[in-house]
Amino acid sequence: MAERIYDAVILGASGFTGKYVVREALKFLNTPNSALKSLALAGRSTSRLSEALKWAAGPNPPPKVSLLTADTSDPSSLARLAAQTRLILDCVGPFRLYGEPVVAACVESGCDYLDISGEPEFMEKMEALYHDKAAASGALVVSACGFDSVPAELGLMFHSKHWSGTSAPNKVEAYLSLESDRRIVGNFGTYESAVLGVANASKLAELRRSRPRRARPQIPGPSSKGTLIEHQKDIGLWGLKLPSADSIVVRRTLSTLTENPQGLPGVNETAEHAEKRASFWESMKPAHFGVKLGQKSILGLFPAIVLGVFLGLLTRFSLGIWLLLKFPSFFSMGAFRKTGPSEEEVASASFKMWFVGQGYSDISLASKGKKKPDTEVITRVMGPEIGYLTTPIILVQCALVLLHNRDNLPKGGVYTPGIVFGPTDLEKRLQENGISFDFISKKALSS
Repeated sequence: MAERIYDAVILGASGFTGKYVVREALKFLNTPNSALKSLALAGRSTSRLSEALKWAAGPNPPPKVSLLTADTSDPSSLARLAAQTRLILDCVGPFRLYGEPVVAACVESGCDYLDISGEPEFMEKMEALYHDKAAASGALVVSACGFDSVPAELGLMFHSKHWSGTSAPNKVEAYLSLESDRRIVGNFGTYESAVLGVANASKLAELRRSRPRRARPQIPGPSSKGTLIEHQKDIGLWGLKLPSADSIVVRRTLSTLTENPQGLPGVNETAEHAEKRASFWESMKPAHFGVKLGQKSILGLFPAIVLGVFLGLLTRFSLGIWLLLKFPSFFSMGAFRKTGPSEEEVASASFKMWFVGQGYSDISLASKGKKKPDTEVITRVMGPEIGYLTTPIILVQCALVLLHNRDNLPKGGVYTPGIVFGPTDLEKRLQENGISFDFISKKALSS
């Protein structure tokens, strides 16, 4: 790709999330040891891109960054974009509406692609339609490189390290706690994606039925669906089970790992990295995984329950979908609004994702009837506001890993972030940029 002008292009750079991605990327543009030497911003309006660049660079003057016109409804503009860069960072959602043309252009050109989608149908559809073509062209296509779903994926891998020796987890549940001294307001794009995802759930089911069944990992002990609402005393939270993209992405990673027990070899991999990759994955211990929304009181779960009821009822017909999208603040009890949060609200917010794992002190215990787990491990991932701070941090660090370490990553294909970035230094990079991974406790459970 020596003829390509840019290391990376941020598509949708003037959008709500896109401008925060620009701000994060500028921190690493042409800095020592950074692989990001050239950057361009792309969108429908160069004037809006210019405004976003000024905002992102402030209070400093904006650097010389190319502003390129591109529109997801214009395939030729996307083809020109993909031909000029090594990597496209796609911030234009909902991805079910606008993502496929960008993936198609990247696959055709052999350009790498990362996005911040948390939409299972889009991700699985891209895998079904483009994996073989991407593998042939050398385009590495990785979705969910934001809060969905890197904290869940790397968090589970970090958690797995603490089941040492012959011990093994059976299930790990992640409790997501969103915290702020102001009212937390979510991104409308996230809300819109959720509405459309529920409305089109049958299409995802149909897609899965049309594809071969994936391999499933061997997990010691029985499987358990768990309860809808529970009180997790060890971390002081009430948990509400979520239909999370995170758990779906984790399952896809574990399936790929089951099919490739030593992970995916790099296109021009060094012997050192090959050994590191094999060692990393051989130590990974799979578990049943789910995500729950965590609140300190059961009443705190009420808005999420109300929104879930509205989604279940109103997404069955077109008028209901229109109402949900027209009045997000009403149906979410103020949790989402079209204008998004203010900079002050963003700065005040943070998240904690607690990983509570239960399993066996010795894996042999699981084969002795249906013995209950006798060990509990708790770990935690923490960071700033999830949509505008944590997501850009993750996306930009994934991009830097890819640009710096491309020969040690797969030649091409459509993959989840965990299977691609797990053996790299992504966790270390996130630790250095405000997202922490912490061991909390390990204890024996009473029988």
